Amino acid sequence: MFDVIGKRNWFFLFSGLIVVPGLIFILLTPLTNGQVGMKFSVDYTGGTVWQIQFKNSNASTDEVSLILAKQGITDAEVSEDTAHNITIRTKRADLIPIVTPAPVLTANPSQSAAAASASAAAVASAQSSAQASAAAVASASAGSAQASAMASALASAGLTPAPTASPTPAPSPSGSASPSASPSASPTIAPNSVDQAGNQCDLHLPTTGTLATIAAALQADPNLGPIACTGIQSTVGPIVSAQLIQQAVLLILLGSLGILIWIGIRFQSIKFGATALAALVHDVIVVVGTFAILGTVFGVQIDALFVTAMLTVIGFSVHDTIVVYDRIRENKTRHAGEPFDQIVNHSILQTFGRSINTSLTVVMTLVALLFFAGASIHYFILALLIGIISGTYSSIFNASPLLVVWQLWEDRRRTERLSAIRGGRRG
Repeated sequence: MFDVIGKRNWFFLFSGLIVVPGLIFILLTPLTNGQVGMKFSVDYTGGTVWQIQFKNSNASTDEVSLILAKQGITDAEVSEDTAHNITIRTKRADLIPIVTPAPVLTANPSQSAAAASASAAAVASAQSSAQASAAAVASASAGSAQASAMASALASAGLTPAPTASPTPAPSPSGSASPSASPSASPTIAPNSVDQAGNQCDLHLPTTGTLATIAAALQADPNLGPIACTGIQSTVGPIVSAQLIQQAVLLILLGSLGILIWIGIRFQSIKFGATALAALVHDVIVVVGTFAILGTVFGVQIDALFVTAMLTVIGFSVHDTIVVYDRIRENKTRHAGEPFDQIVNHSILQTFGRSINTSLTVVMTLVALLFFAGASIHYFILALLIGIISGTYSSIFNASPLLVVWQLWEDRRRTERLSAIRGGRRG
């Protein structure tokens, strides 16, 4: 029978060799102002995210990065998923111009009243002019009738009438002026396009700002060709990114605290909750420390999906630990009187096959995704893979041995206290 508990110091040493280097790189992140340690994406530092798809299925991310470098965007992170969607992430937040709405001027009450009075006076004046024009037309008609009667009388007498000036009617003024409405500029709606698979998609290319210049340069390149579809186009400011960091830390802390409280209540002992939390912290440091090392050496960045991966790892790690703890509680009742370290060792061996088989199925799926999934979730899968392996290891070789160490320490203190009490009585 393999003695896991008897070799616990070797397992603790192996965990220390894994945790300490990653912890050093994590602590170097704030000390070096991000030069060494974790590298954060635009989700946490602020910047611009733009997702596009070219009509050319052979368009490569390297060519896109080269064109971005020619446009002065040297810090861009370009990735491609399985649907040939290319995502561009850069820390520059000035690529999309901010459009501010024109201010609406509102007149004060006194000016509004004066304008209303002037408008009423203009309408009254127009009505008076219309009445005067009507009277003039009627007077001209009467005069014309009189002149016709006089002309006929003179003609009967054999006389020729003197020529008279015919009155010209005054132009009738308009009672009200019709305001001319200036047509408003209607927004340009880009027509739907078709992606490489023949499905309908949206095409909204930027027309102003640096992003419009980049779009024109990308489409002018013969190796890329025209853009078929556009997706995400957003800018993350520094305030939003700081809030995302606070929310990520808060989520992890609240999740860990809830796990500690629940396991303590479930097993009616703080030892179970504290040792499970220690194994959980071990897994978090392993994953974050690995990404801090990869960020320093290879420039791997931590994005928004990383927090999702960490919460998943925390849940999986605690789930595996609870399986072992449940068997320990059952064996304490069945094998009452046996040493606690032997009970724990039996429990680990009884659940060893179940833990390994469960983790192995998950690991095989993650390995397949790591090699065949798109680049956009590559590091998300890597974080899950590291966390699942670390969680399985810590549940078996860290959490339960720590529980034994705590219990043996309590038993030793209890024995020493009883010995001291007995010695005092004898004296």
